Amino acid sequence: MTAATDTLLNALETCDMLEIDGLHAFDFSLDEDDQLHIECMDGRAAKRWVFSMAQVQAAVFDSTLQSWTITGDSGEHRLVCLSAFSGANDEDDEREDA
Repeated sequence: MTAATDTLLNALETCDMLEIDGLHAFDFSLDEDDQLHIECMDGRAAKRWVFSMAQVQAAVFDSTLQSWTITGDSGEHRLVCLSAFSGANDEDDEREDA
């Protein structure tokens, strides 16, 4: 995070992927009830977390670990907001048009 005023909610809006408790979660969203839903696979087991907006707003950024500490109904969790790189496949499109 570049500014001390950043919030977890702002960080979630700009990240592509989350790491929660060391697990990579590609599926996360805020629903119409303002709840943060996170889902990932741990081996063959699906893991799911749900956090209320109040819990998201109360999350604390740890600048040393570059991660957020959020406390949910199941205890304390560490979130890392990550940005993914994607490769454009424009080259293949150009060849098809030729």
